[in-house]
Amino acid sequence: MVDLEEFRQNSGWFLALGILMIILGMVALGCTVTTTLFSIMLLGWVLIITGVVEAAGAFWERKWGGFFLHLVVGILYAVVGFMLVANPKAAAVSLTLILAVFFIVSGIFRIFTALSMQFPHWGWLLFNGIVTLILGVLIWRQWPVSGLWIIGLFIAIELILSGWTWVMLSLAARRQTPQTA
Repeated sequence: MVDLEEFRQNSGWFLALGILMIILGMVALGCTVTTTLFSIMLLGWVLIITGVVEAAGAFWERKWGGFFLHLVVGILYAVVGFMLVANPKAAAVSLTLILAVFFIVSGIFRIFTALSMQFPHWGWLLFNGIVTLILGVLIWRQWPVSGLWIIGLFIAIELILSGWTWVMLSLAARRQTPQTA
């Protein structure tokens, strides 16, 4: 349960967070290639650290039956992480192709589901499927070039929308009186 009064009292912090996210989103929007490469590098380092911790954990609990599973998973995380860090451009291009295929398949699935089931308000699912399919095809048609900027674009859009959400929520909370909050 959300404590609305506490949220209202801290709305200034949420407003600042929202503004910061919008600014970061605009910066990311201005340099989508850099944002893409940075995010791939960050993911790579997270995988490396996770792999080291997982492998170390396997040795910590050697007598447990999952020793080899944890060791192999840890090594796999670390290897994939090193691959991402070693060549972030190739990793971004590969991940973007996977993203395009995912959008195309999920868009087709949503369209098929909407048309075959026609439940109440099925048009929204149809619309969602069409937009998702179009996005997937657009990404795929621009691939491999899209691999250098599409992840950064998606991150920028997410930062901007999340920032606006926090700004709007904090402004709405400020307008609430303590009795109505």
